Amino acid sequence: MTISDKTDLFGLFAYEIAELITPFGLKPYRGKQIAEWLYKHNVHQFDAMTNLSKEQRSRLAENFAITEVTLKAKQHSADGQTSKFLLAFSDDMAVETVLMRHSYGNSVCVSTQVGCAMGCAFCASTLTGLVRNLTGGEILAQVLYITELLKLQDQKVDSIVIMGSGEPLANYDNVLRFIRLVHEAYSLNLGYRNITLSTSGLVMAMDKLAAEGLPITLSISLHAPNNVLRSRLMPVNNRYPLEQVLAAGNRYAEATGRRITYEYTLIAGVNDQPVHAKELAAILKGRLANVNLIPINPVPERGLLRPELSEINRFEQILKKEHINVTVRREMGADIAAACGQLRHKVCQSDG
Repeated sequence: MTISDKTDLFGLFAYEIAELITPFGLKPYRGKQIAEWLYKHNVHQFDAMTNLSKEQRSRLAENFAITEVTLKAKQHSADGQTSKFLLAFSDDMAVETVLMRHSYGNSVCVSTQVGCAMGCAFCASTLTGLVRNLTGGEILAQVLYITELLKLQDQKVDSIVIMGSGEPLANYDNVLRFIRLVHEAYSLNLGYRNITLSTSGLVMAMDKLAAEGLPITLSISLHAPNNVLRSRLMPVNNRYPLEQVLAAGNRYAEATGRRITYEYTLIAGVNDQPVHAKELAAILKGRLANVNLIPINPVPERGLLRPELSEINRFEQILKKEHINVTVRREMGADIAAACGQLRHKVCQSDG
């Protein structure tokens, strides 16, 4: 049997593994043991699963496979706080995963798709369009790759942001599998409140996520305070206009009790003027929300520039004056082109 013919156990829940292995003479409780080897210990060889007999390990190796990622490229910021990894899967498709070291812990930013179909005007992820969705296991494999690196320094992953390449809610089932799996005690046992998911505003999927009853933080990419400008920057706004997105944000906050974060990428001369700040304050006033201002990481192919610091500060102060909770994202990784999709695009170009 070739590897491609084998069933991949990585990315499955313990009960699913148990169902698959029992026809091969293994007891159902072995499912949890195997899951612990895969996710807690990041083991990719059945031979290393020493609480199984040699015969059982041999049987598993003959019939099952385990997903692994391989490193294609990496970059580290000069200050040592941000590291970006281009990780490839069995079909050689690659995505970016970013480790951010904060004073409050280590955060991993994962991708959910190879490429992206959203077409946002400021993003490198969309330059080559959507290639394919990632499986729940492939999303988890990114986190475990970082986990192994941190173990060498007696550190761990403290939080996850689903904010890399791709629109997470366009890959809903696989992303939800990842969220639930990373929460399991036999996996990383990560609290739901330590997970943030970022969406461009797929309204029906936002409502579906609210109904799941998971207290994860929802981050909505706004980037403009009116429909005309938002449609120019984000084509998805033609399908889900601003009013619908904000209403869905309200419903999510009401269902979960979690404050919504609205992301606003500041682009020089495009959406960074005082009039834009006042418009933004007007549409967010009275909502359970924070605004996260993100000075753009320039993408050469897009021709969009970062505002001057004085413009960023002015925008922030206008929001504060209007009693809007606002933070400016601390710049991390600009010297390694940490914006989504930039490393992958660079490597793909050189390979081509």
